Amino acid sequence: QVQLVESGGTMVQAGASLRLSCAASGVMFSRSHMAWFRQAPGKEREFVAAIGWSGGRTSYVDSVKGRFTISRDNGKNTVYLQMSSLKPEDTALYYCAADPVGTFAYPPRTSSSQYDYWGQGTQVTVSS
Repeated sequence: QVQLVESGGTMVQAGASLRLSCAASGVMFSRSHMAWFRQAPGKEREFVAAIGWSGGRTSYVDSVKGRFTISRDNGKNTVYLQMSSLKPEDTALYYCAADPVGTFAYPPRTSSSQYDYWGQGTQVTVSS
């Protein structure tokens, strides 16, 4: 049974930093691309960042480039999202997602439909 459990979300003021974590179990983590998505009230879920199974490839939505950093620790089956210079528009429910690549060689995707497993989300609220 695959489980992705996010943590680290909280309420902060604009300009603050925050680190989200996602602990995975039941999935071949070291052979899975991982991603963070977010969904604000009344909006569709949007891609935030992705990282390849080896950690060598990353991608970001333009609105977070230079402020957010995705990383992973395959020894701990955990993916992180370091967020800095947070803005009120970053307020959302942040989801972790896994795409078990296995032996296929393709870069981490940005579409939610490419990810098979999802966590329950962790809320980030940024006040102005």
